[in-house]
Amino acid sequence: MLVISIQSQVVHGHVGNSAAVFPMQAEGVSVAAVPTTLLSNHPRYPTLRGRVLEAELLADLIVGVEERGLLERAAVLLTGYLGSAANADVVADFVARAKQRNPRLVYLCDPVLGDDGKAYVADGIVETMRRRLVPAATFVTPNQFELELLSGVKVQDASHLRAASRAIAAPGVRGIIATGCTLADTPAGQVETIVCANDTLARFATPRLPIRPCGTGDLLTGLIAAKLAKGAAVEAAVREAVDAVFAVLLRTQEAGAEEMCLVTWPARRRSR
Repeated sequence: MLVISIQSQVVHGHVGNSAAVFPMQAEGVSVAAVPTTLLSNHPRYPTLRGRVLEAELLADLIVGVEERGLLERAAVLLTGYLGSAANADVVADFVARAKQRNPRLVYLCDPVLGDDGKAYVADGIVETMRRRLVPAATFVTPNQFELELLSGVKVQDASHLRAASRAIAAPGVRGIIATGCTLADTPAGQVETIVCANDTLARFATPRLPIRPCGTGDLLTGLIAAKLAKGAAVEAAVREAVDAVFAVLLRTQEAGAEEMCLVTWPARRRSR
């Protein structure tokens, strides 16, 4: 039960691997965490230190992953924020090698391109995501904006979500897991995570809380990766991950904290 997780890392706060690694480990899964950035904090703060890693350094770290035989042992490969177009190409090359060398590997692709109607990634990343990474994935976890950006379909209802999922799902993609969704029939005051597989939707709603800490999508995708690594079916993995993230958000709201409260993991589950 090993997950290779390639995404950002921060000193303070919980985004990227700094949101996902500890919860995955607490779920009993080993994690090989490869950073694409080393930053002091996420960009919502007034200052930001550190940098996106150079593509040569990222490629060298990935070679080390391969030299240690981790690729053959891994159950899941997770990718998130990549930082630069050059890094996106390095990761896409690795994904291609990984799928050849470990046909059982589940590739979970979290696009991490933007939110709230706005892209926030470097030029070239969206194109590499569309052309190389999403088509190679087993499951893709875009938020509603990213699904629209990748597919060119405005997602307003369930039929649009199906159409958008079909637009980006290459033959090997087994499902699209759309996060942070508010559709025409989403109950008022709620937000949904929706699994679209074989044109069938499984919808998981939670109350929309009046807080928006950074990294909730990274936490959700990390937990899905851990559940899949342990052999869970995708719908069960998503349901349990959604419950756990909502419990973290409740705890964060109760604490009045600006960053997600992860230190008392495992999170208590919400009542059904």
